[in-house]
Amino acid sequence: MKDFVLYCKSYRNDFLRLKRLLSSIEKFNVDRMPFYISTPKSDRDILSEIVGEDGYIWVADEDIVASNPRASIQKYEAMSGGLSQAIIKSEFWRLGLTQNYLCLDSDCVFIRPFQKSDFIAKDGTPFTVLHQNKEYFQLANNRGEAKAAANLRAEAKRVQTLFERSGPEFYCAPAPFIWSAKVWESLDREYLVPNGISLWDMVTPDYPETLIYGEALLKYHAIPLLAIEPLFRVYHYDWQYFIMKRLGETEDKLKLNYLGVLYQSNWESNLSLGASSKSLPSRLLKSVKKTLRFLQSYI
Repeated sequence: MKDFVLYCKSYRNDFLRLKRLLSSIEKFNVDRMPFYISTPKSDRDILSEIVGEDGYIWVADEDIVASNPRASIQKYEAMSGGLSQAIIKSEFWRLGLTQNYLCLDSDCVFIRPFQKSDFIAKDGTPFTVLHQNKEYFQLANNRGEAKAAANLRAEAKRVQTLFERSGPEFYCAPAPFIWSAKVWESLDREYLVPNGISLWDMVTPDYPETLIYGEALLKYHAIPLLAIEPLFRVYHYDWQYFIMKRLGETEDKLKLNYLGVLYQSNWESNLSLGASSKSLPSRLLKSVKKTLRFLQSYI
């Protein structure tokens, strides 16, 4: 078993983004940490076609599902892609490949050299992204986007209540996440098994896996808490991207504080594989709204 690896759960619509991520890993991965990619078995051939076969180790999503004796392949197949993706990422530890992993999204891009010491301490303890998200909340409030911040706060409170913790909200996001198998295992042992459920029952749109991981760590103390700020600059929405660019933010300047950038796939549609399923009027309306948000960034 390795002490640390890189991992990305992906699927065919994101393979152009995944190819970009793989290229950045090959360029900046100083310690040559192994990079695992999981996809549905049905996407294996197109993964090889678009991304190639070098620079990563492939595993099937179905094998990750099967690694949990209390998981149901039928539930996985019936579940929405976004939700099953979140759970599969959280269950990767069950394969027994590594003690800790950096869980990347396909739309992540490294922008400078990185090494194992960016993610784990000398004694092998992984760092934990843990913060209160104040910078983003303030920016959202300043720009009349308070609803986005309110939704995140409500999510955090719901999960916090589940673990009977009072006090401030903490966030273990955004991606990429540094996750420990010990934390996930403690959640399974202390909460899931006693309640007769699995992560496939617990994670829902109202109870995100990122918040569950953080609260499980704070509740069961499976590893020492070595908190760090987010590893990547994340543009949650295009309006945020436009504003930060207007303030002079560039990838070159970001290298001082961040290992990479995450461009949300829900508004970076030019890298989505295949034709859009949305109607022409819907695509035109989306384009008009995006243009208006761009113009608003000047105000």
